[in-house]
Amino acid sequence: MGKAGQNAVIDSGVSMVLKMKFKSSAPTWLFAGLIASTLAGCTPEIDHRGYIPKPGVFSQLHQGMAKTEVEGLLGSPTTTASINFAGDSYYYISSTTQQTAFFKPVELERLIVAVRFDKQERLEGLAQYGLKDGRVIDINTNKTPVVGSEFSLLKELLSGSGSAPSTMINRKR
Repeated sequence: MGKAGQNAVIDSGVSMVLKMKFKSSAPTWLFAGLIASTLAGCTPEIDHRGYIPKPGVFSQLHQGMAKTEVEGLLGSPTTTASINFAGDSYYYISSTTQQTAFFKPVELERLIVAVRFDKQERLEGLAQYGLKDGRVIDINTNKTPVVGSEFSLLKELLSGSGSAPSTMINRKR
């Protein structure tokens, strides 16, 4: 066998050894990729919503500033409240939440800055509220009853009462 033939045999032998090594390590690489993608999916996602103040912007506000100057520094408010006898109020609201995978988001931080103006549209006061200042208000706890939601026909028949469901007895024909 010539030198070219020996090189061909050596090259094919090396490639066979490499193929065997990669074949045996393919499940390992696949398993490592699966673990890495699973861990990446469980990384918590932090989300900032609403008004994000510039650092030091609130220290530039002082009592007696015109409403237009305040808007120029802070930008448009998230919401406003107009009270004819007391003056307007601007509210700048921001929230930071964290969500891991498919779980319910958890609110980490809430910032509400209330800017109050007098009748002459001059800055009167500034108040800051956080998550600890808030409270849950349940506006309506009543539930509307839905006919048939208590028991299904099958439940009533299999419950052992042996009688027809009450909804069928009371029905007029």
